[in-house]
Amino acid sequence: MPGVLPPTPSQTVGPFYGYALPFTGGGDIAPAGHPDTVTVHGYVRDGNGDPIPDAVIETWQAAPDGSLAGLPGSLRRDPVTGGFLGRNGVDFTGFGRVATDADGYWAVRTLTPPDATPYLSVCVFARGLMHHLYTRAYFTDDIPAGPLAELPAARRATLLAVPESDGLRRFDIRVQGERETVFLDFR
Repeated sequence: MPGVLPPTPSQTVGPFYGYALPFTGGGDIAPAGHPDTVTVHGYVRDGNGDPIPDAVIETWQAAPDGSLAGLPGSLRRDPVTGGFLGRNGVDFTGFGRVATDADGYWAVRTLTPPDATPYLSVCVFARGLMHHLYTRAYFTDDIPAGPLAELPAARRATLLAVPESDGLRRFDIRVQGERETVFLDFR
């Protein structure tokens, strides 16, 4: 049909994300060797409980001192080749981006967020989603007052990054179905 444009990526179903968005060291949010690092990890699953092997997870958070400014450095370029060098390994940027593996597994190494904002903001890009999904991974059972705190306990539990051991927290994401993660609508 003349004058009809081909679909754009946001109008089609991927899987583009695992190829175009991740970058070297995308899950290494905390400075290399920092003594207070915590690893947040989990699985992304569909409504049937099957792994989503080609999703991308982005996280953002405040620095431990509460600042939200972040630092540049996540997407440094090689001045010779123009390719990506990845992070500089020193600065805390507050931003992470990782692809899931064949089992739907993902992980980021970061610092514990401050008490005033005790969560990681999480964005999920995955096949079958026309728009990405937003949620939060709380580091505390005490979700601040508001709509999230008023959720039934079972739904609120989908927002918790559960401690597994010292320096390790589990945050699984279900995009639909039974035990679906609570997703946020930002307009």
